[in-house]
Amino acid sequence: MSTSALRRLAPRRLAPRGSAPRTVALRRFLPALVAFAVLLTAWQLYVVVNDVRPQLLPSPGRVATAGWDHRDALTTNAIATLKVTLAGFAVSLCVAWLLAVAIDFSTWLRRALVPVFVTSQTIPIIVLAPLMITWFGFGLFPKVLLVALATFFPLAIGLIEGFASTDRDAGALLRSMGASRWKEFRYVRLPNALPRFFTALRIGITYAVVGAIFAEYAGAQYGLGVYMARQKQVFRTDLVLAAIAVTAVISIALFLATYAVERVVAPWTRLEKRSK
Repeated sequence: MSTSALRRLAPRRLAPRGSAPRTVALRRFLPALVAFAVLLTAWQLYVVVNDVRPQLLPSPGRVATAGWDHRDALTTNAIATLKVTLAGFAVSLCVAWLLAVAIDFSTWLRRALVPVFVTSQTIPIIVLAPLMITWFGFGLFPKVLLVALATFFPLAIGLIEGFASTDRDAGALLRSMGASRWKEFRYVRLPNALPRFFTALRIGITYAVVGAIFAEYAGAQYGLGVYMARQKQVFRTDLVLAAIAVTAVISIALFLATYAVERVVAPWTRLEKRSK
């Protein structure tokens, strides 16, 4: 091997593993971190300069201190909210997949059910929450059902539209080779729908946390929604904001988890995005 070839290979061998991914991640998240820091600084300065009462708007430092002092209560209620969120989202995910696949195989079902899905979105969750408690009581079931209703539409529509957007020529090629409708679905329509599905998954998982909070407001013993309502009644605005911060952390963590799932389930979508 020539000397020039060895020189070209040397930097690659000496470069530490993972350095490039860390640099890319830093570039990606740095603007958001800077914006968040600026927002917190402006908030802190506004409270200090205007001498705002803590009951009206506590400073970020006070919120962080109150949240840390009451971390046990926040953790207990956050776990309760997370359980409802994941249970309801799992139900929504299973039903959305079953109906979307059935609709893809039946034009009649598509014409019958899609308008029903759209109509269901005209009913606000905040209206359904007290009705669910009235019909099903204060147990886990009505809360799970509310989360499922809040997240079902984006998941189902994302899958339905993903299946429908499949290249017709690819499907026709498989059929010309004697492939069945199921094989066409498995090898062409399903992989084609996954990018839209994961986009819908990210939308749905954020709706799931909000749906769980609304469900807890309507009636529950534990959960961040209940915790915020109780602290609001005693004018502990700092603890209300601390609970909101925990809710945001849960939402962001679940949102980022969808990317990890996508890397495992559909790694080719990441390569397609890079190539664009």
